[in-house]
Amino acid sequence: MFVMTIDQKGSSQSEDGVPGLLDLLRPVPVVVPFDRSVGDEAQGVLDSPEAVVDAALLCLRAGGWYVGIGVGDVDLPPPATAREGRGEAFVAARAAVERAKKAGDRAAVAVEGEFGAAEAEGVLMLIGLHVMKRTAAEWRILDQLKPNTWGSQTVAARQLGITTQAVSKAVARSAWVEEWAARPAAAVLLARADAGEAAAPR
Repeated sequence: MFVMTIDQKGSSQSEDGVPGLLDLLRPVPVVVPFDRSVGDEAQGVLDSPEAVVDAALLCLRAGGWYVGIGVGDVDLPPPATAREGRGEAFVAARAAVERAKKAGDRAAVAVEGEFGAAEAEGVLMLIGLHVMKRTAAEWRILDQLKPNTWGSQTVAARQLGITTQAVSKAVARSAWVEEWAARPAAAVLLARADAGEAAAPR
């Protein structure tokens, strides 16, 4: 399974952002719901690598969060709340979020686990960097698009009352197509780490 520990940046100088974070992550499929664990920090337990990718990128888009992803066993039965949980994935998530705090100007996301964890982290950091750099004007366009859907840009242009060329430029500038092409790679690597699979020999 996957445990995500998400800690607020500069929490001592800013308002408590956890309630808003929990609202943001509510649509993400989970085994144990995201909830406040301690202070300005939230934790959740997931079993879907795709859901982990979604949650991580939502946090990076929102800004102001360190994202730690731990991959490994969770003691069964699953706890009622994440803060009651035990297992190696919880330990890994703690190590990951502490490492994410050292990211500097890079995407503040880290993954701890078996084979594939480091590679998954690398892909998430690359995607996250593009997500973090997008402007509000770009998000206004991108939020109207459907990934891997033919004609989505034309529909978005019509809905927003702008040209298809303007949509295309926003898509190109923001690396939106590249993001959705790379998301499955991050999920595959997380799944490999969850399964404890070693990389295939060359």
